[in-house]
Amino acid sequence: MPDHYYVYPEYLAKGLSRAEGRRIPAAEGLVDPSTEEIAQAAKRLGTKAEIEEGKHYPRQFFRYSGRVKVAKRERMTKTKLLRAVAAEIHRLRAQAGKK
Repeated sequence: MPDHYYVYPEYLAKGLSRAEGRRIPAAEGLVDPSTEEIAQAAKRLGTKAEIEEGKHYPRQFFRYSGRVKVAKRERMTKTKLLRAVAAEIHRLRAQAGKK
């Protein structure tokens, strides 16, 4: 078992359907999430995160949006991690005055 999860921005994108790659409920989704925001949110949640530029989400192979390698935490499923990262990005955007 790997000791990390890969998080693509498409997993958190509000504008995508589940078939296109969104992995969290649309109500919790984000408009244009970036790898930098994902990495910052994961670090604020206490996990190690590393941005990997030049990678593409397989369902959107024509777009190189990058991905974030996030260390696994005990008793934290990938879905729980994605929802926590999305919530943290919402908090960060609210503090910065963004949507």
